[in-house]
Amino acid sequence: MTIRLAVLQCNPIVGDVGGNAAQIAHLARRAYALGARVALTPELALTGYPPEDLLLRPAFLAAAAQALKQLAQDLSDLPDLVLVVGHPLALANADAPRLASTWQAVACNAASILRGGAVQATYCKHELPNYQVFDERRYFVPGDQAVVFEAGGEQFGINICEDAWLPHAPRKARAAGAQVLLVLNASPYHRGKTAEREGVMRQRCLENGMALVASQLVGGQDEIVFDGASFVLDRAGELVARAPQFAEDILLVDIGGGDVLKQSPAHIAALKSDHAEVYSALVLGVRDYVRKNGFPGVLVGLSGGVDSALVLAIAVDALGAGSVRAVMMPSPYTAQMSLDDAQALAARLGVQYDVLPITPLFDGFRAALGPFLHEQAGDTTLENVQARIRGTLLMALSNNSGRIVLTTGNKSEMAMGYATLYGDMAGGFAVIKDVTKTLVWELARWRNAHAVAQGEAEVIPQRIISRAPSAELRPNQTDQDSLPPYAVLDAILQRYMEQDERIESILAAGYSRADVERVVQLLKQAEYKRRQAPPGIRITHRAFGRDWRYPITSKFRESL
Repeated sequence: MTIRLAVLQCNPIVGDVGGNAAQIAHLARRAYALGARVALTPELALTGYPPEDLLLRPAFLAAAAQALKQLAQDLSDLPDLVLVVGHPLALANADAPRLASTWQAVACNAASILRGGAVQATYCKHELPNYQVFDERRYFVPGDQAVVFEAGGEQFGINICEDAWLPHAPRKARAAGAQVLLVLNASPYHRGKTAEREGVMRQRCLENGMALVASQLVGGQDEIVFDGASFVLDRAGELVARAPQFAEDILLVDIGGGDVLKQSPAHIAALKSDHAEVYSALVLGVRDYVRKNGFPGVLVGLSGGVDSALVLAIAVDALGAGSVRAVMMPSPYTAQMSLDDAQALAARLGVQYDVLPITPLFDGFRAALGPFLHEQAGDTTLENVQARIRGTLLMALSNNSGRIVLTTGNKSEMAMGYATLYGDMAGGFAVIKDVTKTLVWELARWRNAHAVAQGEAEVIPQRIISRAPSAELRPNQTDQDSLPPYAVLDAILQRYMEQDERIESILAAGYSRADVERVVQLLKQAEYKRRQAPPGIRITHRAFGRDWRYPITSKFRESL
C-alpha cells in the first residue's frame, strides 16, 4: 500500500491571508487531482514569512485563525485529503493588555493538520531562531510536544524549519512513532544555502532512520529571497526528489512501508550554478518587491558603468522591457563612451531610454553655492552635488509616473561609504546592495555568456565590463584613486565584515596594513549612511541590514 504526498512550493504575500489561503486551496486541489492524499505547505504559508510585528496585532492573529478554519471547510469536499499548513497560532493571552515596558510573546509558529473540514491537530515549533535575519523569540513561544498523524497506513511527524536543523525535535518525532518527517520551511537564501540545507537534513535522516520531506517557501519578501528547491530524502538520506529553484511547483512523491519510494531521475531538479543562482535570486527579489507592492514599473539611472548595466539587465529579466525606463544624466565629466555604451545597452534590452543632461543644473548649483564654498584638495562637495541632482531628477520622474527607482550601488561601495546620501542612494530598492564589485563583474560576464548560450546576442557591451570603474564626477577620475583594488577590498571586506575575522588574521593572510586600515576605517565611518539606505536583496549570510547591527555612535576600534 502506498500514499502519494505533494509538496506545495508556494509564493505567499505577507499579510494577504485570504489570498494565501485561496492559493493553498488551489494548489491542494491540483495536487489531489494528481493523486496526492497528503499535502504539505511551507512554514507560515497562510500569512507569509516573516510577518514581523504584524504578529503583535490581535486582529492579524484573528484573521489567520479565521482563514485557517475557512480553508479547512473549503476543502471538506475532499474528505480523504490531509493538508498540513503553516500558520501563526494565537495564545489565550493574545488580547491581554501589556505594560509599555514589558514584553511577552503571544503566539506559536504552528502547523495544523486539516482533515475532513476541521483542524485535527496542531504542532508548535520547538526551536526559535534568533540570529541573522531571524527574530522569532520576539514573537513566538516555543512548543515541546511531538505531533504524529496517520495517513494511508504511514506515520508522519511534523517539524518546522529550525527544529530539523538541530537533533532534538526530529528525535522526539521518531520516538513518537514517526516514519516520515514532514518539515515546513521558510529558509532564506544565501549563496551555498541549498547544499547546506540538504546536508543537514541528510544528517537527521541518518540519525533517526527516518525519511524526510522538506517543503520550502519561494519568493521575495523585502530584503529576503526564498529559493524553493523543496526536496525529499529517503530514510538512508539519499535524495529522491527536488523541486526547481526560484519557482512555484508541486512536487509529488509516493510513500510506502515507512519510506519514500524511488523516483525517476527526472524528479530531481538540477541545482543552478553559483552565478546563475545569485542572478536568479536578484531577479526574483526585484520581481516580487515591485509586483507585491503594486508599483507599475521601475526607473534606473544609467551611467555607462557596470553597476547600472547589471541592475538594468536584472530589472528587464524580472519585469520585462515594457516595465523598465532607463535615464542617462550626463554631466560635464561624462565621457562620450559612457553615453555611447549606455545607449547601446538600453537598445539591446529594448527599454525606454531618455537623456537628461545635468550640466545646466550643476552650473546653477555652483553659482548659488560659490560664495559659501571653500574648496580644497580632496573636497567632494561638487561631486556629491552632481549625484544629488541626479537623485532629484529620478525621484521627480518616480513621483510623476508611480515607478520605483532602483538604486545601483554595490556592497563594496555601501561598505566604504562611496555612495552619496540623497544622491545615488536615493531610491526605493537597492538591487545589488549585497553584491560586491568583483561579483558585479562576474555576474555581468555570466549574463552575457548565458545570452550567447541561448543563441542570443550579449546584453551588456564588453567595454562596460572591461573599462576602469569611475564615478565620472571630476576629470580623469577612477575608483582606485582612493580605494584599494576591488579584488583586495572585497577580500578584506568578506573576511572582516562577513566572517567577523580578527584583524591579526587578515594581516597574517598577506593583506597590507594600510589596505586593512583603510577598509576598516571607512566601513565604520559609513555606518550612518547605511542606516539611511533603501532595503536591498540579501544574497550572502551577512548583508547590510538585518544581519548587520552595529551602532552608529561608537568609539571602539580594533588595534591595527
